[in-house]
Amino acid sequence: MRLQIASGGPGRGWYIWSMSLNAHESATLQRVFGFRTLRPAQAPVIEHVLRGGDAFVLMPTGGGKSLCYQFPAVVRPGMALVISPLIALMKDQVDGLRLQGIRAAFLNSTLEDVEEREVYEAVLAGTLDLLYIAPERLFAPGNALLEQLKQRPLSLIAIDEAHCVSQWGHDFRPHYLELRALKEHFPNAPMVALTATADRLTRDDILEQLQLHRAQTFISSFDRPNIHYAVAPKRGWKDGLWSFLEAQDGASGIIYCLSRRNTEDLAAELSASGFNAVAYHAGLTADERDRRQTAFIRDEVPIIVATIAFGMGIDKSNVRFVVHADLPKNLEGYYQETGRAGRDGEPSKALLFGGAGDFARLQPFCEVDGNEEQSSLLLTKLRRMVDFAESHACRRKILLNYFGEEAPDECGNCDNCLGERTVYDATVEAQKLLSAVARLPVPYGLGHVIDILRGSTASKIPESHRALSVFGVGKDLAKHAWMDIGKELIQRGYVDQELGRFPVLKLNARSWEVLRGQTRVELTQTEPRPGPTPSRKDTPEVEGHAELFERLRALRKELADARNVPAYVILPDNSLRELSAYRPQTEDDLYQITGFGEVKVRQFGHAFLEAITAACAELGLETEMPAGRKKPTPKPRKSSRGPAATVLKTLELWRENPSIEGIAQRRKLGERTVEQHLADAVEAGALAADELLPAHRLQPVVEAWRAAPKATRREIRDRVGESFSYFEINVARAHALRAVVPEG
Repeated sequence: MRLQIASGGPGRGWYIWSMSLNAHESATLQRVFGFRTLRPAQAPVIEHVLRGGDAFVLMPTGGGKSLCYQFPAVVRPGMALVISPLIALMKDQVDGLRLQGIRAAFLNSTLEDVEEREVYEAVLAGTLDLLYIAPERLFAPGNALLEQLKQRPLSLIAIDEAHCVSQWGHDFRPHYLELRALKEHFPNAPMVALTATADRLTRDDILEQLQLHRAQTFISSFDRPNIHYAVAPKRGWKDGLWSFLEAQDGASGIIYCLSRRNTEDLAAELSASGFNAVAYHAGLTADERDRRQTAFIRDEVPIIVATIAFGMGIDKSNVRFVVHADLPKNLEGYYQETGRAGRDGEPSKALLFGGAGDFARLQPFCEVDGNEEQSSLLLTKLRRMVDFAESHACRRKILLNYFGEEAPDECGNCDNCLGERTVYDATVEAQKLLSAVARLPVPYGLGHVIDILRGSTASKIPESHRALSVFGVGKDLAKHAWMDIGKELIQRGYVDQELGRFPVLKLNARSWEVLRGQTRVELTQTEPRPGPTPSRKDTPEVEGHAELFERLRALRKELADARNVPAYVILPDNSLRELSAYRPQTEDDLYQITGFGEVKVRQFGHAFLEAITAACAELGLETEMPAGRKKPTPKPRKSSRGPAATVLKTLELWRENPSIEGIAQRRKLGERTVEQHLADAVEAGALAADELLPAHRLQPVVEAWRAAPKATRREIRDRVGESFSYFEINVARAHALRAVVPEG
């Protein structure tokens, strides 16, 4: 089939790419991933990779990079090797893929020995679609995995966070340099390098380092129209932060700080003020970091105060705000960190508290011993970050221009564009500042020029400078006011600022026009004003029913808790919004809702449909489902899919000896883990519930689940009695899900 432009209705979107998919590929897209069409930036990448081509993909966070390799991995024969830098990213993505019926696994330090052996066995048996691994693990001395991979065809190789391979990138990791060998080891496997942030220098370096000499480059727009960008003064920033957080009404968000101590202190202050917040930094133990990160991901703690050690690769889609309590070191890092907000496309906010003092604190981090070129580059990037924070121009335009993308002068969704701008005649102030620059015997930086204007008594001011006619002529203005004037004069080209270790001011032709009175200087003052945050522009907004949305969100969390995964892995917020807006009544209706593929309809469809039906009856609502496409016709997959390998191993041992304690000892697993494996086997149809429980123990709990499908396990136990164990409740629930949704 050929995907055409489409808009409106469930699963809606704007698509400007015409892409050829055969019948099998089209059915797989909807049946497995729950998408009827692809985003415009995804379509050309996927088509290219499906046909075996190498690709370099530059796509903003939340743009759908993962599908660019996950979909081809499911369709193409063989296993996809995915290089990923962080454990959290691997686990999140694998959990989500498994819930879609895709056979995925990861190899990292969190696995127990027996689990690791199972992954290796699955690789050799060819029963995986995707394997996630860090480069350190892949090339570790004595690791035989590389040789094992050569014994099976690879469908593709995906290098996620590819900017880590470049020393010019903002997050260089030396181990990524070893990835250049993959092209030699697997010359026939298409390679996809993906990143959300890379300037021209970094892009070229990525292609060279990974030997992607024939790769096609796909550069998406960096624009995240759903994010509102704002910068606030560092003076009194905590009062501003408290007011901002109160307005977020308990939404999920990240606050970035420069140091570990700052994260701890700020999290403690927030907690003392009634905000539910925890700190996160590299100084915590691995277990404590994992515990806090998990609590945030699962919406148990809404606010996490972190250093930049947190967040890279975290696939949490419902982060509604990102705050920077300190200035980031470069625009690449700022863009990537703010991009963790609004991954689901819903309106979100990015707030930065910035001040001139941040530059002095960050400047030492730009020093690279023995590498003057690298030091100069890092310092230049820091100055561009400072310019962004102090600019009166459109924030989005500055960001997009930095990454080489054109943009209109106003975006309508940043503080500068939404603020009330007052233009005033600043000719006299400009002449004073430029006159000070002209009278100094050698070029100096803006800070020193302002000290001269304000008549500073600091000992660092030479006597010869105190004798200048401009010394003290600007006492009437505060230092921060002069700093604002100086920065805007630089941004508007009235004076030049040399970049580098010593950013001194130099007069230019426009400077002399001002000094001679030939040019009038108008500068701006911006006062923020409240205004609506526009929703994402690439997709028409769906307004769901508020109360039903909250009920569905509670149901989603219960389903997620039962499976020990984050809520957004079950369904993202935009899927819940579609459910609450269109109110599907049948399984066929669910296939029109974004995110519902075959497996998710089978696993969760009944629970959501019952909740929607009950709400419609109670609230007097009716379905708004338009006539549309129904359940996709099943097509043969490249291989059959069933329970995860670890579940099958537990099931095999159960059939040998039905002892949970014995299996736990043999597999070196917890007894609860073994119990969950058996419940998973029941839900997957690999084990009958009556093989685990007698009818008199099974039926009462099944009936309780059917009567209250969105109840918690504790509530079910209250209904049936304390004599029933949670294992029996889990098995009965798995049987209930299996019984009401027959195999498709």
